[in-house]
Amino acid sequence: MLNFEEKLWEREFRLVAGVDEAGRGPLAGPVVACAVVLPPWTSLPGLDDSKKLSPLQRERLYSCIRDVAVAISVARAEAEEIDRLNIHQASLLAMRRAVEGLGVEPEYVLVDGRFFPEVELPGEAIVGGDGRSLCIAAASVVAKVLRDRLMAEYDRVYPQYGFARHKGYPTPEHLRALRKHGPCPIHRISFRGVK
Repeated sequence: MLNFEEKLWEREFRLVAGVDEAGRGPLAGPVVACAVVLPPWTSLPGLDDSKKLSPLQRERLYSCIRDVAVAISVARAEAEEIDRLNIHQASLLAMRRAVEGLGVEPEYVLVDGRFFPEVELPGEAIVGGDGRSLCIAAASVVAKVLRDRLMAEYDRVYPQYGFARHKGYPTPEHLRALRKHGPCPIHRISFRGVK
């Protein structure tokens, strides 16, 4: 998990940001991106791609990440931006906002996926980076925890959809609620299953 970071730290890059997003696939809610800068030679036992962790493990690691991180920034692109731009471009926009929101300027940026957001900083996109880079995995966990919490808040506003249980993903329960109630303001109207 530290191969990418160790090479950068050895080259005297001290502020390495990991960037990832959560929420590309749901039918509702924003896509949430996170940028995390960890101190060099950080150890976070158990940290992995957020999709491989239980909610309890993610919450525990979220606290650990917050305790040790040099900087954390979270940003989002809302449902209307996703509908206007498409999910790919909205995800890159949220990632750019997260990097720009860091209280420090990273010397290098590692991003999960195939595409690099429009930031004027050196960096690279790493396919499967959330399982191969510690700082990307940290960003993955923070983005997932905070997006899940946000969907639980939306569940209180729109209880008829069950957002706290499925987080906006196209589960049978969610699709039934959409057929019965139609979309609410946080639904992505351009997504199949909603429109």
